[in-house]
Amino acid sequence: MERLNYHHLKYFWHIVKVGSLTKAAEKLHISQSALSSQIRQLEESLECSLFLRQGRKLVLTEFGNLAFSYADSIFTKGIELENLLRKGIAAEHQTLRIGVLSTMSRNFIESFVEPLLNHANIKLEIAASGQTNLLKALSNHQLDLALTNIEVRGNHDQLWECILLDRQPISVIGPSSLDIKSGFSAKYADYHWILPNQDSPIRAAFDGLCALHHLEPNIVAEANDMAMLRLLARDSMALTVMPEVVVKDELKNGVLKSFTQLEGIFENFYAVTVKKHFRNFEINQLVNQFLMKKISSPS
Repeated sequence: MERLNYHHLKYFWHIVKVGSLTKAAEKLHISQSALSSQIRQLEESLECSLFLRQGRKLVLTEFGNLAFSYADSIFTKGIELENLLRKGIAAEHQTLRIGVLSTMSRNFIESFVEPLLNHANIKLEIAASGQTNLLKALSNHQLDLALTNIEVRGNHDQLWECILLDRQPISVIGPSSLDIKSGFSAKYADYHWILPNQDSPIRAAFDGLCALHHLEPNIVAEANDMAMLRLLARDSMALTVMPEVVVKDELKNGVLKSFTQLEGIFENFYAVTVKKHFRNFEINQLVNQFLMKKISSPS
């Protein structure tokens, strides 16, 4: 490999920062063809492709994403050095980008990212979206990790690493003022229910259990969001089904009560990343720390 040309590397850094070859050429006051030529020289010297063309867009490859992280550190450090020498101000931060499925338990998400919240050198960015958009952002290297309750399997076009973080039993949750004996049976037909919608695997498992016990629940509302189910369960006299972690505060202060755990029904929580040659140390540490915590303190 030839000696790294930092001049070319800085051009590459500018392209990624502004988002396009055209804008970077205008900002740097050079022709687009000259800039493109210097990026090709950089790729040749590094012996890897930094960009993929998708229509008119340039998208970073895995190696491009890695190169940018180093380039950003190099040139950001330069800016920090200037600020330190001129103004006496120094800053050092690493940004971790975590995507979360928009319908997941906020309590679970908080428990996962908690070790990062008071980390002096890490800036945490959390973005909620649907499953398809999460995976798209991961594949484009716009996220370091995604949290979801839907298992992800790889294919020939994309290899995912999907790690089971936790497996939470599902319970019947409702107002603590209700007097219900434990155990799931047809007696639950006497109560109103607020349930996950038909697309939810929890709902499918619950419907199967109802059929087994010849129970026809009186469903007054449905929601596809755990935060909404939590609010509706808290502010109504209806029953719902969810992991206890979703309403841990309400259970603790006695506003809600867990009446029974549903046999054989669980919600799984996964951490998903793209398989890479180079792993993010902080993300690996975060996942391992959470898994070790679960082993030492099983729920």
